[in-house]
Amino acid sequence: MRLLPGRERRLKAGHPWAFSNEIDMKPAYRSLPAGGIIQLEGDDGSKFGSFCFNPHSLIAARKLSRDPVAALDRDWLSARLDAAIALRVRLGLGDYCRLTHAEADGLPGLIIDRYGDVAVIQANTAWADRAVAELVPLLAQKLSLRGIVGRNDSSARTLEGLTPSVELLHGEATNATAIEGGVVFPIDPLGGQKTGFFFDQRPHRDRAASLAAGTRVLDLFCHTGGFGLRAAAAGAEHVTLVDASEPALAHAQVAAERNHLADRITTRRQDAFEALEQLGAAGARFDLVICDPPAFAKSRKDIEAGLRAYARLARLAAGVVANGGMLFTASCSHHATPEAFAERVGFGLWKSGREGRIFASGGAGPDHPVHPGLPESSYLKGLWLQLD
Repeated sequence: MRLLPGRERRLKAGHPWAFSNEIDMKPAYRSLPAGGIIQLEGDDGSKFGSFCFNPHSLIAARKLSRDPVAALDRDWLSARLDAAIALRVRLGLGDYCRLTHAEADGLPGLIIDRYGDVAVIQANTAWADRAVAELVPLLAQKLSLRGIVGRNDSSARTLEGLTPSVELLHGEATNATAIEGGVVFPIDPLGGQKTGFFFDQRPHRDRAASLAAGTRVLDLFCHTGGFGLRAAAAGAEHVTLVDASEPALAHAQVAAERNHLADRITTRRQDAFEALEQLGAAGARFDLVICDPPAFAKSRKDIEAGLRAYARLARLAAGVVANGGMLFTASCSHHATPEAFAERVGFGLWKSGREGRIFASGGAGPDHPVHPGLPESSYLKGLWLQLD
């Protein structure tokens, strides 16, 4: 399969995708099976390797190997899994981490999160969806897994023409947990949000825990309480967990009780913006405020509205930070650039009438590697501020 004339520049620079409007899409290609393998070359004869192909997706081709005649069989898949597992072992991430992070691990669209002896798979491309049948026994054998869940209900599957599904693929997955910083978090792989836990924020939760001793903490958009419970375990005086989801807060309460932290935890079911308005009006102040919202800019058309929301969140959150206290705010919207996000956070801080400084920033943890040619895969941005 060939690219259209003049469309080789991105692939020659190392980008692993080819879009449908870059490929000479002959009518016969439209009938090829989604998730099949093609060889892609430039109009000038440059050979770019072996790709998985989906004629129904805007991202029509995703690179699997530089070798145009690679045997992309069970042994190849096994080797890719071995490499991903070996990296996490070398990084000292233990049995609770993201095991594969799609393109960065050479497995386009394939996400695997590991919770000890249970794994959760997200197959977000047609190729990954087809690979699951071989993947499940390989994973079960390599990691001695008790259970594997297919959590295939992400919006990315719709773009690939795939139907959503959530199913048990192997064994059983009851009583799954994530363990981080000595805190045990019960996980519901079949009924929770996404794969059950957000491993990407681990470095920022570590920092929050290091700053938490003796503090009053407000954890907004808390989900199942990852930041707040880590802070409580590290000696926070009191933690207020805020989320709009009753099931998420119930999960957080169970985790608090399991870790003997419930006496220092208060849950508040409310929209985070409304909670901040009310807390600010009441004069409440916290030494550490955490803002980990869902993506406010889920598409390009949402960028400006999303950036305004990040600015508003920063303004309201700054209003409840005690003098000398700290604020963490994050964005998981890959459409919002780090520069634009930081600019709007700064604007929100200025609008709040507070002065402060950014003392640290960062992205996802090392179990969420970034493909060097795919900046889109670096989605998480976090800013740590101290306020006067």
